[in-house]
Amino acid sequence: MGKCDGRCTLLVICSLQLVAALQRQVFDFLGYQWAPILANFLHIMAVILGMFGTVQFRFRYLIFYAVWLILWVGWNSFIICFYLEAGNLSQDRDFLMTFNTSLHRSWWMEHGPGCLVTPVPDSRLAPDDHHVITVSGCLLDYQYIEVLSSAIQILLALFGFVYACYVSKVFQDDEDSFDFIGGFDSYGYQPPQKSSHLQLQPLYT
Repeated sequence: MGKCDGRCTLLVICSLQLVAALQRQVFDFLGYQWAPILANFLHIMAVILGMFGTVQFRFRYLIFYAVWLILWVGWNSFIICFYLEAGNLSQDRDFLMTFNTSLHRSWWMEHGPGCLVTPVPDSRLAPDDHHVITVSGCLLDYQYIEVLSSAIQILLALFGFVYACYVSKVFQDDEDSFDFIGGFDSYGYQPPQKSSHLQLQPLYT
């Protein structure tokens, strides 16, 4: 029962991670955030492998999933520090998220709750084929939305890591107990040996 409960809980966590990652992927596509798009894609693949390993009792897939979650926590921690401008990080380098291929920023910058976007005509700051805008009246700034999204990802990853380690330990214990019972050990059933010698008895008449 404990093993089933752990597997079911891990599947629920993986499902929540998958939904959160797909939702995040959509908004990153809308904002042309290529670095997060690549990270989200790898995360989705790792979560699917984790779900497959949980259902099919694959120990190695769960270990891979757990290791990836450590990297995922590190990536989301970097995003939080980036948008909060911790250390030497600055949002003036926001184009790092697009691999410096475009001037787009987070989709939430213009489409956040309550945001009012006003274009600035004939601005000398605008490059070719671009325009300058001002954003005001936002109930929640876009950087805090990105931070909140990353915090949710970290929370789900921590729960997923704990349950992945627990379920993989249960799988390993089951394999060890199966071998101990006599699945493939040397104390299991052995067929009778055929004798290569025939004993002759004298015949009296």
